[in-house]
Amino acid sequence: MQNSFFDNSLDQDTIKQRICELENGKIGFYSIGLYPGSIAYNCAMQTDGERLLLATRPGRKLMGAFSDDAIQGMDPDHVEKMRRMVIHDEGGRQAPNTLAYLLETCDLVILTANSSHIEQDVQEACALRTELNREQVVLACLAGSFSHDFIKDESYVLCEKQPNLGFFSGFHRHGALRNPVDSFTANFCHPNALTALLGAHLLDKISPNIQVSPGIHNVEAQYIKAAKNISSIFAGFGYAYHRENTGTLPTLLTLLLDQCLDQAATVSMFRRDRQRLYHRQPIALTELGYGVQRIEAVLSRGGDMEKVRDHTFAQLTAMVADVRGSMMLPTSGSPTRNFQAGQILAEKMRVHKRAPRGIEEFEAWCEEVGLRKGGLEGLKALRYWPQIVRKYKIQVHDASMVNLLYMLLYGKPTTKELAFSVMTKSRELSNYCQESVRPSHSRKYAEALQNLDKQEALEFVANAVITDNARKAIDDDSFLDESEEQDNTPTYLRAMNVIENVW
Repeated sequence: MQNSFFDNSLDQDTIKQRICELENGKIGFYSIGLYPGSIAYNCAMQTDGERLLLATRPGRKLMGAFSDDAIQGMDPDHVEKMRRMVIHDEGGRQAPNTLAYLLETCDLVILTANSSHIEQDVQEACALRTELNREQVVLACLAGSFSHDFIKDESYVLCEKQPNLGFFSGFHRHGALRNPVDSFTANFCHPNALTALLGAHLLDKISPNIQVSPGIHNVEAQYIKAAKNISSIFAGFGYAYHRENTGTLPTLLTLLLDQCLDQAATVSMFRRDRQRLYHRQPIALTELGYGVQRIEAVLSRGGDMEKVRDHTFAQLTAMVADVRGSMMLPTSGSPTRNFQAGQILAEKMRVHKRAPRGIEEFEAWCEEVGLRKGGLEGLKALRYWPQIVRKYKIQVHDASMVNLLYMLLYGKPTTKELAFSVMTKSRELSNYCQESVRPSHSRKYAEALQNLDKQEALEFVANAVITDNARKAIDDDSFLDESEEQDNTPTYLRAMNVIENVW
């Protein structure tokens, strides 16, 4: 998919004219849910609203995602301004905006649907853009879950399948976006640095309270958002269940954040456009906020240095802030919906003294208190977690917290009991946090067996054999019964063993 503000012209006058058009360009939001609706309210609150156009999905209402209480707390003048954003004059009468109208009128169209509709919307927008001869309209999304191909039965990050698709998101709480004095940061990401810069420049004008910075890591940003939505559930659980164990929370929250970024760095290594991302840009990446253009971690393996992941995320400050903010209990207002789901999980597990019997029961718990499962992107992302782990080869020690949550919600009954015990006992959870981030010994031996041509690897395996033979010689008549050993194994280690054997 071509996705640029410019055609292939080399004529300077034509390019200058297009740049001037973009300076006064409009932005369109298609499919108005709670987050885009809250951004639109912020825009209406702070500006005349002329730069932002809205179009609802057929059959949906502009304010349909907001609760009655939220609507009651809104200024009627601002709501009226939002209503003007969703209509246009057509032959002397008012007509509702459509996706086609946004593509005809705007320079940047953000498809704001969640994971249930986003791929269909991307296909429709691309087809309409060609039909309307509006190829210089840039398309972006903000879906915070993983996509799934039911025919091939595989899951993936949408921006990885559509590498030129823009991605827009940042720190937000929907109620706070309706606060006239609060301010927010966001990222607009696109693999072309110039497109990212211009897109962020356009978005930065929709409200003085929303600061938008450019970035090239669209795949990574979308992954971070999906992983963040899962992690927010665990964070909400931790706050609610371990609110009296204040020593557990800092460790839990730090690990959730670190692992989210480590996973995104691993996903970054799978990009098909990595070379172009860093080496074939129209402007220097330092213009987008990098201290240096490329920062990569390396690991020593038997004397050889091997590149393992890319941590060049300095430009994604707003995305990292989103992760942190989504895992915090705010001093006023409500936390994110995924965080609230975690709180519900904690309270129900405390009452029932067990894990949910299945994901359906957990969703029913959420529905009982008015939290619609359709808005819980974290649960949608978690559903496809095993395939994401396998597709991007995410290491167990980089995803131990999400793995534990998956065990609790999707595991067999015995696995659920293990996860329940670890998550509800402060000491077990702290030990799990400490031990699960260490690479398992099994991987060390597997890597050594793949490199027996190296002297260090051969010695490593040989020493293991010698150690095993020596143990047999000493303890052959006094070995520990396996069932007794299993009974004495700490719960957190048993949970780790289950995860490592599964993944």
